[in-house]
Amino acid sequence: MDLDLRGRHALVCGASEGIGRAAAHELALLGADVTVLSRRAEVLEAVARDLPADKGQRHGFVAADVSAHDTLRAKVQALVAGKPVHVLVNNTGGPPGGPAHTAEASAYLDAFQRHLLANHLLVQAVLPGMRTDAWGRIVNVISTSVREPIANLGVSNTVRGAVASWAKTLSRELAAQGITVNNVLPGYTETGRIAQILRDRAAASGQGEDAVAEGMRKTVPAGRFAQPSEIAAAIAFLCSPAAAYINGVSLAVDGGRMQSI
Repeated sequence: MDLDLRGRHALVCGASEGIGRAAAHELALLGADVTVLSRRAEVLEAVARDLPADKGQRHGFVAADVSAHDTLRAKVQALVAGKPVHVLVNNTGGPPGGPAHTAEASAYLDAFQRHLLANHLLVQAVLPGMRTDAWGRIVNVISTSVREPIANLGVSNTVRGAVASWAKTLSRELAAQGITVNNVLPGYTETGRIAQILRDRAAASGQGEDAVAEGMRKTVPAGRFAQPSEIAAAIAFLCSPAAAYINGVSLAVDGGRMQSI
């Protein structure tokens, strides 16, 4: 199986921690030069320094806020001017919880800015290089809520579904150019996001966080939450040469929790 990404350049968003950081690590293990992106330059510098480089790679970082579109676009355009990006992992922390019907319009607008529109401008920035080399992998880290909406995550459910539809459309537009577009749908994963969900659910129910976590684990046939590395392994495979004919899919990595086919 060809998993070799030597000579390819990967840009991984939200890479200061959690799934993004784990994905950067896995892509580096496959031989890619990796640029990590998030807001905190001091954290990113350490992440880039610690990435595997056994195959002679050179790693780097870009500090940018995905909600500051003009700055984000300029920084990524400067990056690709020096070295084209062949792998783009779109990954951003989810919106705050709460019911859909009580959310302010501004919450929906902010979520669309941070997720759909930021993803879109990143694709536009890296696409010329992918087209020139007739090779590209775009993977969006979204949520199982695109198939089964999750209670009390109204804004997130809405914007994640929009990203999934956008990605499916792109997958059909770009496939003939050697570029695939896929989504990974993490289930409950040991990240800061799950900690936030536990706090919100505990506050709403009056239960302790441990009790809430245990109730959530019982809904997962695997009986546990995922580790970020397990989500990252799926991302890395979809970015590999071996996944060249996998396009336009939304791959759930959820321990079997979803009941839909």
